[in-house]
Amino acid sequence: MSRLQVVSGKGGTGKTTVAAALALALATEGKRTLLVEVEGRQGIAQLFETEALPYEERKIAVAPGGGEVFALAIDPELALLDYLQMFYKLGSAGRALKKLGAIDFATTIAPGVRDVLLTGKACEAVRRKDRGGRFVYDYVVMDAPPTGRVTRFLNVNDEVAGLAKIGPIHNQAQAVMRVLKSPETAVHLVTLLEEMPVQETSDGIAELRAARLPVGEIIVNMVRPQVLDAADLELVREVPRTAVAQALSAAGLGGARRGGKAEQLVDPLLEQAAEYAERHALEHEQHATLAELGLPLRELPLLAEGLDLAGLYELATELRNQGKS
Repeated sequence: MSRLQVVSGKGGTGKTTVAAALALALATEGKRTLLVEVEGRQGIAQLFETEALPYEERKIAVAPGGGEVFALAIDPELALLDYLQMFYKLGSAGRALKKLGAIDFATTIAPGVRDVLLTGKACEAVRRKDRGGRFVYDYVVMDAPPTGRVTRFLNVNDEVAGLAKIGPIHNQAQAVMRVLKSPETAVHLVTLLEEMPVQETSDGIAELRAARLPVGEIIVNMVRPQVLDAADLELVREVPRTAVAQALSAAGLGGARRGGKAEQLVDPLLEQAAEYAERHALEHEQHATLAELGLPLRELPLLAEGLDLAGLYELATELRNQGKS
C-alpha cells in the first residue's frame, strides 16, 4: 500500500473527515500515521476534539491495536524558515526576514513556492527515518485542497523545477515529484452520490491522470441506508391508496374509512415513498457513473447520530474492514 495517502474531494463531501478516518484505519495494529493539514482550517483539531494544531507533529489519537495517529498543520511561512535553514543555514537571519515581511511575501506572491513548501514537508515526513534506518511513520495522510485545485497543487513542483534549472529549489522540487509520481503515493477522491460531486470527481480523475499523478480510490461518503428493496420500490408505484389505508388500519392505526386516521396517513406516506424512490434512482445512476471510472470504490455510511469522535472511529473501522476485502 502507498505510504503517502492524499485525500481530496469537492467541498462539502467530507474529505477532511475521510482523511482523519483513513489515518485512524491505517494506524491500527501498532502502525504510526501522520495526518497532515495544508489549508490552515484546523479541521483536524475539531474532529479529534483537541486544541488547535501547532507547526509541530503532535500525537492526537490512539488507534485499535495500539497504533498512533500524529497530526501536523503545515504553516507555509514556518516551512519556508525550515527550508532556508536546511539549505542556506540562515538561522536568525531567516527570522529577521520574517519580521521584515519577506517570508510572507515569498509564500503569497512567489509562483508555486507555497505549494512546494506544503507538499515538500509532507514528502519529507514520508522519507524520514530514525537512527535504526526505519521509517518514522508507516503512513502519511494528507488532507489536500479540493478536487478543483488538487492537481495543480500536487503538480506545481514540476512548474517550479522548470523555472529553477539548478540549485536547491530545483533539487527540492524534483525530489518531491519523485515521491508524488511514484507508487509511494495514492490520490483518493471523496464524493457523494450526487450529480455535481460525481462530475467533479470524474473531471478530477481525468486531470490527475493527464498529469501522470497516481490515482487511488473513490470513497463515496455519507451513503444512506437502503430502506426499500427493488420489490418494495415497484410496489410503491403500483399499490392502490385503498390498499395502503387498509394495511394501516389492520396495523391498528385507525379506521380505513374516508377521513379516518389511517386514510389521512396515506398521502404523506406515499409522498415520502415516492421521494425515496426518486432519490434511490438518482443515487443508483450516480453509482453506476462512478463504477465506469474503473477505480476501486469504498462506501462510508451516513451516521444517523451525526459525526463525533466515536463516529470517526466507526468510519475508520468501516474503511479498515473494506480494505481487507
